[in-house]
Amino acid sequence: MSRHARADAPPHQLASDARAAASLLLLRDGPAGLEVLMLRRAERPGDRWSGAAVFPGGVLDRRDRDAHGCCLGADDAGVSLRLGLAEGGLDYLVAAVRETFEEVGLLLADGPVDQPALMAWRQRLQAGSAGVAELCAATGLKLDLRGLAYYSHWLTPPGTAKRFDTRFFAARAPEGQHAEADLGEALELMWLTPAQALDAGRGLKLVPVTRVVLTELSRYGSAQAAMDAIGERGEVPLIMPRRALTAHGPGVVMPHELPYAEIGRLDPEGRGDVHATLAPARVVRLSPRLARITAPNPGPMTGPGTNTYLVGGEGRWTVIDPGPESAPHLQALLAALDEIGGHVERILVTHTHRDHSPGARALAQATGAPVWGRVAAFAAWQDEDFEPAHQPVHGECIDAGPGATLRVLHTPGHASNHLCYLLEQERLLFTGDHVMQGSTVVINPPDGDMAAYLQSLQALLDEPLDWLAPGHGFLVAQPQAVLQALIAHRRRREAKVLAALRQHGPGGVEALVAAVYDDAPAHLHGVAQRSLLAHLLKLQGDGLAVRDEARDRWSAR
Repeated sequence: MSRHARADAPPHQLASDARAAASLLLLRDGPAGLEVLMLRRAERPGDRWSGAAVFPGGVLDRRDRDAHGCCLGADDAGVSLRLGLAEGGLDYLVAAVRETFEEVGLLLADGPVDQPALMAWRQRLQAGSAGVAELCAATGLKLDLRGLAYYSHWLTPPGTAKRFDTRFFAARAPEGQHAEADLGEALELMWLTPAQALDAGRGLKLVPVTRVVLTELSRYGSAQAAMDAIGERGEVPLIMPRRALTAHGPGVVMPHELPYAEIGRLDPEGRGDVHATLAPARVVRLSPRLARITAPNPGPMTGPGTNTYLVGGEGRWTVIDPGPESAPHLQALLAALDEIGGHVERILVTHTHRDHSPGARALAQATGAPVWGRVAAFAAWQDEDFEPAHQPVHGECIDAGPGATLRVLHTPGHASNHLCYLLEQERLLFTGDHVMQGSTVVINPPDGDMAAYLQSLQALLDEPLDWLAPGHGFLVAQPQAVLQALIAHRRRREAKVLAALRQHGPGGVEALVAAVYDDAPAHLHGVAQRSLLAHLLKLQGDGLAVRDEARDRWSAR
């Protein structure tokens, strides 16, 4: 337990509607490798997770603190620091050991454990008629916490009837002891490999946290390998799923999943009525001044489809990126306008790739609104019929309605004419394809320019941003971190290009792509060649690469 939370982080505060809890992952080596002890919960009416397969654990008891003096290998100050608490961290370890003893009969102690003789104590602890400190005083045992490692920290989603703020710990199962279900909380015990527990054919009912933990444990071939890896963990972040409407009905979304940040913005209370999928024609109100409708053009390059945004209010609306030429999408936009009320004052496009701007013509004809955007420097791969009534310039401000000002940012790179629009009142940036959600964009010369792209990303770091509204995907939080990660990714890719030139050059783009994009599936290498060429052209501009024009081969300078 030597590692600790970030020194500058404030102490964790227990949510007012959550109960503190602790759980213990007991690990051992079985015939097929690493095994973890699981129990099947008792069946209880009205309990959604009744009968679920879980790890031993439960809520903290006020008497757990009385057992601090009975603990070997940990103290409250050190554990509290590791858990990011002002005090009381040792209570969680005591609770994890106590609950495990109550439910499965295994006790982490510093001496021999006579399990039959301790049965009466197990029953007294379950009944709440005694605490761990009394058990230790009567038996002379101490709780042996030397082998415990802090594994993870989970908070039940807001909006659920019962919320638990749970710390998970891991330890090797004590030798010489036999697990036995209490037949109260635990109806059945199972020593399973993670793969066995996750096997759909076994039919275990798994709560989300259990599924995640089992998936993580499946990486390790032995109990020692797992404990070594767990012991090396640094800061342990709080993980709080959110309730949402998934493709399969009501469910939860994890922090690493794409809809998570948007769901938190739209439903912080946990009503569970926000969609975790993007569907064509669905109108999503992102704020009083902002709505989104996704076009029916999903695909490898467009993700779930192109997002069209309506910005404004009080009957005045600006449309951003009307999408591809699509009669169903046009009808969906017109229906959305009827629903929210008002008229379109202008149609903005971020750039003229064919999944973003062609829909402007039909929308302009239907509404009479002018189209604004810039013409690309190179016609290939563009909406060649795009004829804007106005070409916005960098820094131009657009009055999109009461309390809705859009500032124009020229962000060349993905396309020479690419524009982002900053909704200043919400510090929200409509990024088009300049920043994608969950992936990087293709930079396709000659209109795409890698040097310009990196410069545009760098410039956005100076803007006041809280949210990104991409052309494909959900709203994205923590823009600064996202931008910095994109820049770092491109720099790493550039370093791989230069290394490949030095190792494999002179070579053409087709010969180099396998080495530079060895982390991408082979079927994507055709698309990757476009961005590879953009990197090579940037290196050429930087004086680090040379192109043999006659043979179209590249070398490091």
